[in-house]
Amino acid sequence: MRQTVSGRSFTGWPRAWIGFFAVLAMACPALAQGLSSFGATRLSAIRVDVGPLLAEAGGAPAEALRDDLLGALNREFANRIGGAGPVLVVRIKSLSLRPYTGSEGGRSGFGGGSQSDYLDGEALIVGRRGEVLARHPQLSALPSSSGGAWYDPDSERRRVAAIAQHYAGWLRRAFPSN
Repeated sequence: MRQTVSGRSFTGWPRAWIGFFAVLAMACPALAQGLSSFGATRLSAIRVDVGPLLAEAGGAPAEALRDDLLGALNREFANRIGGAGPVLVVRIKSLSLRPYTGSEGGRSGFGGGSQSDYLDGEALIVGRRGEVLARHPQLSALPSSSGGAWYDPDSERRRVAAIAQHYAGWLRRAFPSN
């Protein structure tokens, strides 16, 4: 017995949906391509959007991250900024600074713990009319010890700066150089 929905046969729907999603999947890459399609295109500006972090009460760490990441991106892309090209917008989705007490270690006692800080976001190449020309998601992870001694009051601030620099460096590597 066939199942029906509103008097129509239900067995033909999966094929129709598969076809629909196949066509949609083929069309999406044309809408927003990867960074590799931009070659050595010059950028007119770089912006960092930490709105999602601020919406989640990110406060001071989100503001510090924006400043650190913008500075790191400007250094990494210094030879690509200038002109009337598209804008590089880095939208940060989340920043996770794990609790770190300096005591993690593997079985041998020589480190190897799994405490890491994470920075998740995406780089958008935005054209003059506001259209997204390319999209590149990226997740950076660094050991929570990257900020130095856990008991130092400035450790957390250095962790934010370190992961911002790491993110910018790997994003630069994602851009083609020629």
